[in-house]
Amino acid sequence: MDNLHHMAKTYTNKKPDVSKEIEYLVIGHVTKDLTESGSKLGGTATFSGLTAKSLGLKTGIITSFTEGLDISSVDSLWIRNKNSQQTSTFKNISDGKIRKQFLYKIASPIEVEDVPPLDPPPMIVHLGPVADEVNPNILNKFPHSLKCLTPQGWFRKVNDQDQVELKPWENSGEHLKKADIAVISLEDVQRDEEMITHMASSIPVFVVTENYLGARIYWHNDARFIKAPGVKYVDDTGAGDIFAAAFFYRYYYTKDPWEAGRFAVFLASCSVTRNHLKAIPTREEIIQAKMEIINF
Repeated sequence: MDNLHHMAKTYTNKKPDVSKEIEYLVIGHVTKDLTESGSKLGGTATFSGLTAKSLGLKTGIITSFTEGLDISSVDSLWIRNKNSQQTSTFKNISDGKIRKQFLYKIASPIEVEDVPPLDPPPMIVHLGPVADEVNPNILNKFPHSLKCLTPQGWFRKVNDQDQVELKPWENSGEHLKKADIAVISLEDVQRDEEMITHMASSIPVFVVTENYLGARIYWHNDARFIKAPGVKYVDDTGAGDIFAAAFFYRYYYTKDPWEAGRFAVFLASCSVTRNHLKAIPTREEIIQAKMEIINF
């Protein structure tokens, strides 16, 4: 795997004035996803960023990719790019239950000094690494924001065949204690329940997604499972990122993790019925997700 991280720090800003108004900031690589129908823009920064935008938040991305990458699908977002000699490039193979993932290239890492001061600070800051590329200490720059993590990228390494494998996340407990919410999948930790218990004890709100089944939420020594509705599966690329952004958004406004979980499970379930970026929640789905049915 070609992994070039050494280069001059050159930044490209799009609509820099918008940075003063950012409500949701996601930090991580946008990616080039290789699919049967050609390459498409992906990554947590893309899927979570567009979901936050769809939810009505002024959204920004701090990322790294090669100049010339087609980023028209995120044209509505404020973007600060750390120019890189390459773009993180993935190939995902999934049947909705089991996923194989390949990583061929990695863009430049995002360090603390790559994040500019934002005044006022974003309401929500989301660190979304996909290839162990985001420095967790970036959280220290946002003491007054809701600090959110999707740690999947910190659990990843690549073997000699360019296939993604899992590795331990170093100092995970230390970094989780700096954050308010983290969302992982069962696959991120190889279904290690002991590790899940340890991580859940290190952070106020901890969420474990269980693919098409739903998600479990840990809060104040309590845990609840939110069952996902049955849907017709098409593509689950980005579903976890859509879930995370929806959860962070709903929790910010309600401070209720059970409600945030219900809301996020519904929107993530809707997302897998469409291909790739078409999975971003629609206005109608968001309205429907906000209507909780209460049985008396």
